[in-house]
Amino acid sequence: MSALTQDTSTGSLHTAAIDGGRLEAYLPTPCLQNHASFLHELPNGDLLCAWFGGTQEGVPDISIFVARLAKGETQWSEPVKLSNDATRSEQNPVLFTAPDGALWLIYTAQLSGHQNTALVRRRVSNDGGNTWSKTEDLFKTPGIFIRQPPVFTQDGSWVLPVFLCRVTEGERWTGNDDISAVMVSKDAGNTWQQHDVPESVGYVHMNIQPLKEGSFIALYRSRWADCIYLSRSKDAVTWSAPEATELPNNNSSIQFTCLDNGHLALVYNHRRADPNAERRISLYDDIEDSEDHGELVDQASKAGKAAFWGAPRAPMTLAISTDGGKSWPIRRDLEIGDGYCMTNNSTEKKNREYSYPTIIQGKEGDLHIAFTYFRQRIKYVRVNEAWVSK
Repeated sequence: MSALTQDTSTGSLHTAAIDGGRLEAYLPTPCLQNHASFLHELPNGDLLCAWFGGTQEGVPDISIFVARLAKGETQWSEPVKLSNDATRSEQNPVLFTAPDGALWLIYTAQLSGHQNTALVRRRVSNDGGNTWSKTEDLFKTPGIFIRQPPVFTQDGSWVLPVFLCRVTEGERWTGNDDISAVMVSKDAGNTWQQHDVPESVGYVHMNIQPLKEGSFIALYRSRWADCIYLSRSKDAVTWSAPEATELPNNNSSIQFTCLDNGHLALVYNHRRADPNAERRISLYDDIEDSEDHGELVDQASKAGKAAFWGAPRAPMTLAISTDGGKSWPIRRDLEIGDGYCMTNNSTEKKNREYSYPTIIQGKEGDLHIAFTYFRQRIKYVRVNEAWVSK
């Protein structure tokens, strides 16, 4: 499959040419590379999409952008740049509305390809994203990474899933010792306490959703590129150890949401790694290190395993569970292709991945989805649950 051949820069929402049951748009962008989108609906019905863009992930010109689809409109706005640290690659934006009505943007900021140097930063808006507070560090400890939104529990706690990018001195981060945790705040995000997920080495991008009966479920990306993992909790703080599900994973991000009817809707790549296939050394093996960290060795494997990078990132699949995540029998592909991702290079347009999906259910019941399209664009798709079964 070649690079994009149509004009996808307008951001106009339209019916898909080959599928009358879905609406879609390519978001406007000034950037060569665009990745890791995140959707959030405001109380007034406006839809926001955040992502990171620049020349290439890990390069210091990577910044956070946010575009808006106003309620009832069919045109995505031009994106606004909301971060600009010329020394760090700013990635993985998350948007959420706090219980007091404030809109939060949180994201990571790392040195080159060293995710163990990442700082989580925040900006807050009290007018629906029109103006923002100054940038602040949310946590003091480097190496904390985010991808998923917090949940707010009945006792007033904020519970934010994170993963810890851990290395020992002299090692270069490759993801071999990452674990998941939740950061818990009982004072509206001012202070936080860390609670690690047991036996979670290699299980990251923890995504928490509340179930209708009052408990919580979490799904995880696997560094080993074998399958999606799942754990459960009664309070969103103390978790069972992650266990394998029936669904494959290729060491790429996933996201799911609990629908109004109690069903779960998951977007992911229905793909696992072929252990005999070619793989990348790391996620950042095709950029130069702009930081002087001395001579570093690649990270040692943990428990006899090493993170698998380069497994194809396709198809992009939407799945439904009607039994609280025990099974996912209802599935339909949003995009199909070879998913080639042995490079992140967008200059030469070699990457052909569909990846890093985000999904929410809007107030009117539709499913809003966005994902990376060849690392050149962010694609937005709108369907309903019935579409998945057709």
